Amino acid sequence: MSEDDKPRGEPAVKAKAKIPNAKNIRSPEFTPHGISAGRGSGPSRPSGLTAAQARKRRIASTAGVVVALAAIIGGTAYWVTRPGPDISVSGKFAAEPKVKIPKSLEPADKLKVTTAIKGNGPAIADGDTMFVKYVFYQWSKTTSDESKDKSTSKQLGSSYQQQQGQPDRPLVVGKSGVKGLDKGLIGQTAGSRVILEIPPSMGFGEQGSQLGLTNKDSVLFVVDVQATIRKSAAPQGTEKKLDDKKLPKVEDKGAGKAPKVTMPKEDAPSKLQVKTLVEGTGPALAKGDEAVVNYQGQLWKDGKVFDSSWTSGQPAKFPIGTGGTVPGFDKGLTGAKVGSRVMLVLPPAEGYGKNGNPQAGIKGDDTLVFIVDILAKMAK
Repeated sequence: MSEDDKPRGEPAVKAKAKIPNAKNIRSPEFTPHGISAGRGSGPSRPSGLTAAQARKRRIASTAGVVVALAAIIGGTAYWVTRPGPDISVSGKFAAEPKVKIPKSLEPADKLKVTTAIKGNGPAIADGDTMFVKYVFYQWSKTTSDESKDKSTSKQLGSSYQQQQGQPDRPLVVGKSGVKGLDKGLIGQTAGSRVILEIPPSMGFGEQGSQLGLTNKDSVLFVVDVQATIRKSAAPQGTEKKLDDKKLPKVEDKGAGKAPKVTMPKEDAPSKLQVKTLVEGTGPALAKGDEAVVNYQGQLWKDGKVFDSSWTSGQPAKFPIGTGGTVPGFDKGLTGAKVGSRVMLVLPPAEGYGKNGNPQAGIKGDDTLVFIVDILAKMAK
């Protein structure tokens, strides 16, 4: 009898093989009961796609997975590397800045220096004297675990708010009393605004307690560097010989030292005398500028020195052309170039007038002789 002639519905042959326990079946071989119910549990139907169409569908599906993965990875990279909260400093150079320190930002354990405005003046070196404007803040980590804030801050001081006529106090790099300030400003240039995040180990030290700082507090400084002067600054330019025997003789004694001035045995001139001894190569001073200078003032009658920045050990800052100094200074230094050495001979009317300056030992009829080295012009 052929296979086609065999009757249907014969009893099934009993299986002799033992059915494995479900827990011994690996996951690819076992699907829990009902997991596929209603989703193709019946006999499979052949696809209506050709082989080429099926291949295209597989490629498209793979591409979709790749794109999705790329989007996920890209999104993850953004969340991991996205910028965190930053300190915000805004406003014009040499004017008090607006500073915002986010509470969500925690002070770092290392010195961080950021140049917010890059100046084109000379670079700062250890031992230089700087004329700066600054504001500084106490910046502390929060100690409460319940607080959402990571830090607190408050302003401690600002040189932008000093009273009119109060002299600037120049900073000497390496002797400021704040290690982070000394280290962080080296290499910066005059005309720059610098933000310094200073950790406790580089702050005010024991002196910080006078400002209310603890040994765990960081300090934030914003510094506008208006001028920087080398330790042994000297005129930079072309020497101009002066052979007028009716005027004082000036002998250079080297960088960082006051010149020797010998008065002539002549009557003092009745008019202002301005003589350029070294013509500098820097920019000219104009009305409204502030000049940083070394200077020495003497009496014509006996050569007595009544004032000297060389003796005090620090250069001085003077306004130009605005009446902030004696008249002869305003007139004689306006138009002079940075790097110059200038001799000014001031009759009483161009100096302290008929009342003189008793505190300095200057009488109302004294003629004054100034030697002025123009070291820098304040950036503004």
